[in-house]
Amino acid sequence: MSANGILPTRRQGGTATKVPTGADGEGSVQVHLDESQNIEGAMVLAIYGKGGIGKSTTSSNLSAAFSRLGKRVLQVGCDPKHDSTFTLTRRMVPTVIDTLAEVDFHTEEIRPEDFVYEGYNGVMCVETGGPPAGTGCGGYVVGQTVKLLKQHHLLDDTDVVVFDVLGDVVCGGFAAPLQHADRAFIVTANDFDSIFAMNRIIAAIKAKSANYKVRLGGVIANRSEETDQIDKFNERVGLETMAVFPLLDCIRRSRLMKRTLFEMDDSPEVRDAQQRYMGLAERILGSHASYDVDPLPDNEIFNLLGFD
Repeated sequence: MSANGILPTRRQGGTATKVPTGADGEGSVQVHLDESQNIEGAMVLAIYGKGGIGKSTTSSNLSAAFSRLGKRVLQVGCDPKHDSTFTLTRRMVPTVIDTLAEVDFHTEEIRPEDFVYEGYNGVMCVETGGPPAGTGCGGYVVGQTVKLLKQHHLLDDTDVVVFDVLGDVVCGGFAAPLQHADRAFIVTANDFDSIFAMNRIIAAIKAKSANYKVRLGGVIANRSEETDQIDKFNERVGLETMAVFPLLDCIRRSRLMKRTLFEMDDSPEVRDAQQRYMGLAERILGSHASYDVDPLPDNEIFNLLGFD
C-alpha cells in the first residue's frame, strides 16, 4: 500500500483501476468495478444463499415468471457447476470461460451465439463457468461475462437480469455480482446453517453497498414448511420474507425432468408453486423496498436460534 492510502493498481477485464483501502469492506483486496462495465436500464438482481439451498431452482422459475409477465429476461449462472439454466434450456450449455479458452481469450473472436442461449419463453441464458478448482477467481469470469454482454449490446433490450451466485460469499469473487446488482435476495431454509450463511451474505451486501448501488431486497424461504427460525432472525435484524416455498415434490421433479415449473403437468401442487413464483415476481417488480441491516455476531445467532 502506498503512503496515500491507495492499494497498488490492479486489473479487471483489461482495465487498470485504483482502489481506496477498505473500499469494499475492511481488509478487502477486491478490484473496484470499472464504471464502463455498469449495467444500465435493466433491473439487476443477485440471488444468494447457502450451497444446495435451491438458488438455481429459485432463479430459473423466477426468470420464467418474469418472462410470463412480459419482461425480457437474462439469467447469468455464476457457478463452475454451470447448472443454473438447464431447466430453462433443457441442457448444459457451454460456459463463457470454456468459450474464451477455445479462442485463447481473444474476446473479439466471440459471437453472441457462442455463449448466449435461448431458454423457456425467450429467457436468455448464460453460464459463466469458472476456473478449475483451486486455480483462479470466479470474479474474473463474472467481469468478463458482463464485458461480453455489453460489447455485443445484449443488455440494451433487457428488462431484468438475474445473477444466480454459488454458495457463501467469504470469497470476493463470489461477491462480484454485487458490483452490478440493484438488489440482492437471500434464499434460506428454516435451519441454523442456512440462516448462519444468510448472516454472512448480509455482511457482504452491506460492505458492497458502501460503494455500489446494491441493496438487500429481502429473504426467500425455500424448502420450509415452517418459518419460525427465519422469522426470529428477521425480527432481530429488521428483514422481511418476500415469499415462502414449502418442500414441494413437484419442484424436485421439475429439476429431474429438466424443465421449469411452468412446463410441468397441471396439478394442484404445480399450480400452487407457479402462483407462488408469479406472486414473488410481481412483488419484486412492484416494490423497490430495500433493507440496510447489520449482520449479527456469530455467538448472537447461536444464542438466538433454536429452542431452550
